[in-house]
Amino acid sequence: MALEKLRKEETLAMRKRLIGQSCRLFYSDDPVKIVRARGQYLFDENGQRYLDCISNVHHVGHCHPSITKAAAAQMDLLNTNARFLHDNIVLYADRLAATLPEKLCVFYFVNSGSEANDLALRLAQQYTQHQDVIVLDHAYHGHLMSLIDISPYKFRKLAGQKEWVHVAPLPDTYRGIYRENHPNPGQVYADAVKDLIEEVHKKGRKISAFFAESLPSVGGQVILPQGYSAKVAEYVRAAGGVFVADEVQTGFGRVGSHFWAFQLQGEDFCPDIVTLGKPMGNGHPLACVATTAEIAGAFTANGVEYFNTFGGNPVSCAIGLAVLDVIEEEDLRGNAKRVGAYLKDLFSKLKTRHQIIGDVRGVGLFVGLELVTDREQRTPATEAAALVVKRLKEEDRICVSTDGPWESVLKFKPPMCFSMEDAELVVKCIDRILTVHFTHSLFKGRRTHFFLLSQTWKPMTSNWKRKTSKVC
Repeated sequence: MALEKLRKEETLAMRKRLIGQSCRLFYSDDPVKIVRARGQYLFDENGQRYLDCISNVHHVGHCHPSITKAAAAQMDLLNTNARFLHDNIVLYADRLAATLPEKLCVFYFVNSGSEANDLALRLAQQYTQHQDVIVLDHAYHGHLMSLIDISPYKFRKLAGQKEWVHVAPLPDTYRGIYRENHPNPGQVYADAVKDLIEEVHKKGRKISAFFAESLPSVGGQVILPQGYSAKVAEYVRAAGGVFVADEVQTGFGRVGSHFWAFQLQGEDFCPDIVTLGKPMGNGHPLACVATTAEIAGAFTANGVEYFNTFGGNPVSCAIGLAVLDVIEEEDLRGNAKRVGAYLKDLFSKLKTRHQIIGDVRGVGLFVGLELVTDREQRTPATEAAALVVKRLKEEDRICVSTDGPWESVLKFKPPMCFSMEDAELVVKCIDRILTVHFTHSLFKGRRTHFFLLSQTWKPMTSNWKRKTSKVC
């Protein structure tokens, strides 16, 4: 029996009535109703095509035929509780192990990145017998209560910081404490973590884990400075803790040069626990925790069985295996490296034409374009970024979103099949929008400018006030 087709207005009315209003839609003022997708493209109910620069979840492309075929075939054969013995889970774990450092050899399969991070927290606390956690400022690790507690992006809007959670500076070399002109930002940002550990010890507390995204996303598409993670791991392990790398956003070849973003920090660096999620099932709920035999052994030794009804079920693992096949067969890592570098280069050239572009950063198909109202002060252009997103959707049918503490960073994490032509189109459209709405012109000593956001703010803190003003 075919599902009933609703008009967009009916769908929206029913959603408002039936779905919790905290579950927000993209473009909430005028949502796009998507009815099908393929590759890097979305199609609305009228057949209009949108270029998708948002969906890093659909890693190898929307509705990839190899993925849907694998899912349907396994669903037709068997899907059952993961506690029954089955080939798929061990074959998949073996394939994942081949992509990771040798010591990360034990896997726990779950259904979401939040589940993975929650389990990673449990593993760390069980292994170390310590409670306290160090996280980066502006971090987000998931929506479970345990993860809201370690996500400054969330807890500052809710109940506040728990006494067992400690926040280290985000190592952002564009607008952080130490910037691009510092001779060794990786070391000084790591030393800030060391100082924090000493403060924790003075309170009579002990560290269980340092938790960080390998490339902070909500923090603004931040690229960690070289040497940072290895030094932090050294300090944290000396304090009796473990290093947890959150790869939920960035894993599976998105950075191009490596399969995992933590590998950007050098061959000698290896986390103690890695969490995987979003792109893992190409839209199917599939996630995982990878860790060492020693940490897994401590978790087993507590005597409490761990099971996950759906985590690692035959269908999920068949899909996961198919995703790995497509990444390899279609050279999607290579594509991410080539197209990502091209996109960054085009944005860098665009920066020379538009003063509102403060920074271009990224690696592979993980790219951020930061907009500012003043390059010297690096004042976030929050309103301008929102307008660019709105215009791209309405005028060009390109889906982009913003991130960063001030929502001033246009983020690009498209499906990995994103092409050179897609990159050219995005940059061409952004160039037009910036030219029409945000180009400065000098006339008789005065600047004319479109309506911009002027803000009073302090770098890398959550406390800021904003006001709108007309720059003239």
